[in-house]
Formats: sequence, structure tokens, C-alpha cells
Amino acid sequence: MPDSHIDPRDATTATLPLAGIVVLDLTLARAGPTCVRHLADWGAEVIRIEPPAFNDGLGGAREGYDFQNLHRNKRSIALDLKTEDGKAAFFKLAAKADVLVENMRVRVKHRLGIAPEQVHAVNPRLIYASISGFGQTGPYSERAGVDQIAQGMGGMMTITGEPGRGPMRAGIPFVDLTAGNLLALAVMVALWERQKTGKGRWVHTSLLEAMVFMLDLQAARYLMDGEIPGQAGNDHPVNIPMGAFDTADKPVNIAASSPKMWAQFAEAVGHPEWLEVEEWKTAKGRSADRKRLNAAITEVFKQKPSDHWIDLLERIGIPCGPINKVDQVFADPQVQHLRMAMPMKHPDRGDTHLVSSAINIEGIESEVRRIPPRLGEHSAEILKSVGYTDDDVARLRGLGVINAE
Repeated sequence: MPDSHIDPRDATTATLPLAGIVVLDLTLARAGPTCVRHLADWGAEVIRIEPPAFNDGLGGAREGYDFQNLHRNKRSIALDLKTEDGKAAFFKLAAKADVLVENMRVRVKHRLGIAPEQVHAVNPRLIYASISGFGQTGPYSERAGVDQIAQGMGGMMTITGEPGRGPMRAGIPFVDLTAGNLLALAVMVALWERQKTGKGRWVHTSLLEAMVFMLDLQAARYLMDGEIPGQAGNDHPVNIPMGAFDTADKPVNIAASSPKMWAQFAEAVGHPEWLEVEEWKTAKGRSADRKRLNAAITEVFKQKPSDHWIDLLERIGIPCGPINKVDQVFADPQVQHLRMAMPMKHPDRGDTHLVSSAINIEGIESEVRRIPPRLGEHSAEILKSVGYTDDDVARLRGLGVINAE
């Protein structure tokens, strides 16, 4: 017999690393679902708890690309947590769960009566995982937060873009994604600790913390040396030559900033005399004279197409590569080899693809075992798994507590 938490229609789940881990997913938008997606992809049984008639607005609809990409490998129960019956059903699920993930505004979980202390009272082994905009406590804890707000408050927009052009956001919601990734890591750390202690933890992060964490070298540059970074466009903030350069057909990125690579680079592109320019003999000097050095490199690079320079620099071990549009990314032979477009058979969309996990575990392939669920698709079977009868399910459906197909 399969584990009671494993879908018998999905034999592959039982062999995955997180098989047997039950996750209650109360997330919306992107940061929280990003965390849960990691857990779902590697075999956790994820029960997505949504309000009846819920649509969180991503992708325009449940069939939209965003919802489909975020919510694969899950089941859905549509449950009204604002009712006593709904809350009772939630606590029955929580009593048997291993992990709960939520990214509500801080006050909401307390208002609903499902805060960490209340859930731990019925299941002290549960890992309660939270993402907020600015932290669970502190002067901004009650504020709503989204990715771009965190990019601005966390310094990112003042170090992105070309000098003098004003603040610029990154082209992806990387703060949401980073917060989700970090919370997934925190969940795994807490699950490992539970192996030794038998007790759960409340683990949490926020968009602001994730953003400041991702400043990384730019933050350390300020904290240790007192330098306030500015915008550097496509150039690396401190290393040179490292950035984007025009060629005869399209730009390329190069990274030749170490003393050895700089010498190899100058020789390879046919300008060994660059090594004798006094201002360019040190990294600090090259950085100070960045505009003139970049112009000299661009003048040379424009004489031949991008493939010429990529092939030349690759032969001598200098990192380089094309600057691709998204369609070119997925046409790239290495991206295809890495299977970053994960196939999915969808009842409405037919044969399509989602973005694959970037985590590789030898001997296991990341795949779509369950297409993203319809709202309340599994309400009845989930409730029956914790002791509800057909009559109970019918009663709750009649009261509007659940939306069950």
C-alpha cells in the first residue's frame, strides 16, 4: 500500500527526496509560491488552501502562464478559513502536516487565528514558514510590500542602470524569487533540526531582508570601506574590463579583469600595447580610466562579428558570451541540454512547457507530476484523508465552506 499522503496515481512521488512531507500552502502572489514550488518539485505532498472563488491575479487566470508555472505538483482545497467549520478543517489538516507556508500580511494570520503559536498548539512538530514585506516585527512590519518596493527601499534601483539615468528596477521580480528561495532553504534547515529535536520552528524572511542580503558585495563594500555604490550600467562595479561590448553584429559580454586575463585579452585581440599604457597597468587604474578603455575595446570589437570574439576568447579561457533575447535563451543548445524548458501535457493548452527547477540531484529528474490544480479540485479527497465523511463534505459544500468538484 502507498503512503496515505502519496497519490496512488503517481508512483514516482514515493521515490522522491521529500516524499512523505506534507505541506500546507497558504501562499499567494509569487514569493511564497516560489518557496512551495521547490518543495513540491522534489516530492512533498502540497495541499494548496485557497478561499472559495479565489483568484490571486497572477497571469490573469488560473490557466495563465504565471499561475501554471508557480503551482505545479500540488493539490487544491477551497476552504473558507473565516468560518468555524473551515477553521476546524484547517486545524485537522495542520495536525497531520509537516510544513505550513504563508505570505499574508503580518496581522492577517493573527486575525484568522492561525498564527504560529496557535498552529504549534495542535502540532508542535510543524515547521511554520512565513514571508512578509518587511519582517514580522519592527516599525514597517504592518506595511504591504511587493518586489519593486523592496528593490527601491533595499538600494537595488540606485545601483541598476546607466549612470545619470535615474533609478532602474531589475527586469525580473528577483526579490520575490530570492525570498522564496531563502525560505525554502530555511524550511529544509528546520526539517533537519526536527530530526534531532522532534520539534518544529517558526522560520521567516522578508522581501526587504532578501533584497539587502542580495546586495552582497555592494553591501560589504559600504559596510567595510564606506563606499556608496552607484550605477555602472553594463560594467562591473569594480572590475574591468567586464561588461557588454558592441561588435559588428550584436553585443557580447566579456570578463577579463584579473591581471592574467587582462594580459591574455590584450594579446589575443591584437593590442599588446595596451599593457604598456600607464593608467591600465593596474585594476584600480583601469577602473579609473574605464571610459577610455571601454571605447578602445569597442572600436576593436566592432571590426568583427560576435561569434569571432566569443570563439577567440573562449579558446584562451576568458569568460565571454552572447547577450540573448528570451527566445534565443531557450534555443541555446546548452539550455536545451540542461532541460530548462520542462514539458507538460495540459488538458487545455496541450503540449507546453514550464520553467524547470535549477536544482540537480543525480538520479532524479524534475518533472511535472501534477498539472496545476483547478480551484478546489481535491477538496473532497483531502478532507476525507483526515476523517471527513461524504455527508460531512456535502454539508460543508452546502454551507459554502468548501468549493468541491
